[in-house]
Amino acid sequence: MNNWEHLADVLVNYSTGIQPNEKVLITMMEVDTFPLARAVYAASVKAGALPHIEFQSTYLERDLMLYGNPEQLDWVPEMQAYGMEWADVYIGLRGARNPHEFTGISASKITAHKRAMGKVSGMRNDLTRWVLVRVPNESFAQQAEMSLDDMMAFFFSATVRDWQAESRRYQEIKDIFQAAKHVRIVGRDTDLTFSTQGRIYEVADGHLNMPDGEIFTAPVDDSAEGYIYFEFPGVYVGRQVKGIQLEFSKGQVVRATAESNQELLDELLNMDEGAKRLGEFGVGTNFGIDRFCYDILYDEKIGGTIHLALGRAYAECGGVNQSALHWDIIKDLRREGAVYLDGAKVIDKGMFLI
Repeated sequence: MNNWEHLADVLVNYSTGIQPNEKVLITMMEVDTFPLARAVYAASVKAGALPHIEFQSTYLERDLMLYGNPEQLDWVPEMQAYGMEWADVYIGLRGARNPHEFTGISASKITAHKRAMGKVSGMRNDLTRWVLVRVPNESFAQQAEMSLDDMMAFFFSATVRDWQAESRRYQEIKDIFQAAKHVRIVGRDTDLTFSTQGRIYEVADGHLNMPDGEIFTAPVDDSAEGYIYFEFPGVYVGRQVKGIQLEFSKGQVVRATAESNQELLDELLNMDEGAKRLGEFGVGTNFGIDRFCYDILYDEKIGGTIHLALGRAYAECGGVNQSALHWDIIKDLRREGAVYLDGAKVIDKGMFLI
């Protein structure tokens, strides 16, 4: 098998576990995803399924928002909605495009379109088994400051893995975190503690996203105390906020500074009442991802990092914080830093001690 065929085998036989006679909807988003779309189609046929491919593109979304009237922007495409009702399994191949493709389009138009498409995503969540893949191209490689050859090697290193073995290892890590009540993160300009008592840790092991690799939970809302510095920039709708330093008291951000885009940081924190609280604590576990790509689907999985999300908490983790914001920010522990559970060190300079 070539790399595309290996990855298709993972998506069809591990991530979604396609069975004979199941209906499979495959979204080929951007032409760059065709090699994987073809491989997934073939693997689905070999599994005895009934696959169908649809095409989507950020360029088409831009055209709709540029020229569409309010009725068109609010439109939920019937064919896409029916596809979610028809399919037993959905595999979304998300090609990369210029992250600034929607520049110049009003926020109200973007919001209206995304709200309509969110209804289709909700149907996907409720009605299908699904997995999403971020497939890189030259645009993505440029964003990640890599050559295309290096980018593709990196992509396959992060995705073509023994996911059953990875899952077992992630589960071992999760069980140790789940048994603890308190988390402490130390490192560069960082000493932050919070409670996860009564909350549930989840494992992300390649069943919903590819690449994957994290464990995550929702911190107790009023428990965060201390301060933290993030080596990597926070990225929000293509805009970078560098050098973020946050200070917490009784679970709430009481001081926030940034080396760039301070105004955006302030706007996000003031989005609503819940935006100043932690909605997620996650630990990256995929050591096939070893660099920052300015794409959260990759970056939050970097082995040897942790991430915190400001805003909305995941209900499946027992979280209750509500917010329109869920913004992940990555902290690198690989050069300097550690994580303690109930006083015992479990991560040191990015390496698991458990």
